[in-house]
Amino acid sequence: MRMRALLAVGVLASAGLGGWMLGQAAMGGAPSTAVVTFTLDFPGSDPPHYTIAIDAGGHGSYESTVPAEEDASEQTYRTEFEVSAVNRDRIFEWAKQAQYFAGKIDSGKRNLAFTGTKMLSYQDGQRSFTARYNYSALDPVRQLTALLQSVASTLDYGRRLTYYHHYQKLALDDELKHMEVQARNNELSEIQAVAPVLQEIIEDASVINVVRARAKELLATGK
Repeated sequence: MRMRALLAVGVLASAGLGGWMLGQAAMGGAPSTAVVTFTLDFPGSDPPHYTIAIDAGGHGSYESTVPAEEDASEQTYRTEFEVSAVNRDRIFEWAKQAQYFAGKIDSGKRNLAFTGTKMLSYQDGQRSFTARYNYSALDPVRQLTALLQSVASTLDYGRRLTYYHHYQKLALDDELKHMEVQARNNELSEIQAVAPVLQEIIEDASVINVVRARAKELLATGK
């Protein structure tokens, strides 16, 4: 019930541009500004499905399907964020180099490990292209995939930290430890996107000092 309540709050809080961007991408409508959308479907992973959309202005939205507690049905988590100018420019430059995903981007090799069904889409007022793949031999597609997956990992930490902060504070230390390791290994991008929940943890006197210190270090890394 707690997870369902938290996810419901997340849905209501992000019912603006992010939801519109994702809706346009799903329905094939043409947005007023260029949008790059990445979708991953990987059964058995956590989360098993997510979509991240970033527009040319640097506004992003993230939506994931989250396994619910016990026998409850899956829930949807949504949030919005602003991407750094550096990564925004990289995303749209790589999309351009990949011909906006107008052609085949999958390597076609069948002996590769399955790492999830991926989809990249590009939409603006004149173009609308979508390509599916497991693995791509195209360097700009590989670079774009790695970056967007690292952004999605950061945003999913935000989801879990928000839940633990509300309902399971003792789990925060381990979660932040894992986040620190991934940050040091350059496996996370756009840490500033989860600054609000890190700041809430820092300011919460009921959270132990070591946890607040970890959150403070991560917040400084994002800045």
